[in-house]
Amino acid sequence: MERISWDQYFMAQSHLLALRSTCTRLMVGATIVRDKRIIAGGYNGSVSGGVHCIDEGCYVIDGHCVRTVHAEANALLQCAKFGVPTEGADIYVTHFPCLQCCKQLIQSGIKHVYYAEDYRNHEYAVQLFKEAGVSTKKVELTYLTFDTQYQEKKAYINNLINKITDQSVNDLDLIKIKNEAEQLFS
Repeated sequence: MERISWDQYFMAQSHLLALRSTCTRLMVGATIVRDKRIIAGGYNGSVSGGVHCIDEGCYVIDGHCVRTVHAEANALLQCAKFGVPTEGADIYVTHFPCLQCCKQLIQSGIKHVYYAEDYRNHEYAVQLFKEAGVSTKKVELTYLTFDTQYQEKKAYINNLINKITDQSVNDLDLIKIKNEAEQLFS
C-alpha cells in the first residue's frame, strides 16, 4: 500500500477540523505545521462561549458573517495562547485565505500556504503573499475524500428504498429521484 503524501495528510487534517465549524455559510479548517509536526489547528466558529451560527443564524454585515473567527485566525490564536512560535511554519487550509487572514499569516511568519479550494482569491492577498515571499500551493485531496453530505445521502437512499419497497414509484417520482441523485452524487 502506498502512503499518502505529507501535503495530503495535513490537508486531510484541515478537512476534519472543518467538520467542527459552527458557521452555516462555509466550513473551513486550518492546520499549522512546522517540521512536519502539527502545532495548531482551527476552524471557523464563534468566540468561546458565544452564540453559534448553527444555533441562531449568521450575523451578516456587508456580506460577511461577523460572528465567526476564521479558521486561520483561530489556529494562529491557539499558538499565541500557548506560546508556540509560528515563524517559518506552514499552514494547510481548506479554502484560500481571505485578505484579513492573509495579512495575519504574513505577520505571524507563516512561509507556505497550502489550500484545497479556491475561494474568492483576492488579488491583493495574492500580491501580498508574493511580496512577503509566502508561497501558495493548491493541494487537492486525491487520496481521501470527505463527504459533508453523508446525512442527506443516507436520507435519500432510505427514501429510495422505501419507494421501491412500496412500489409506489411513478414517472414524476422517478424524475425527482434522478434529479436528487444527480445533486447529491455528482
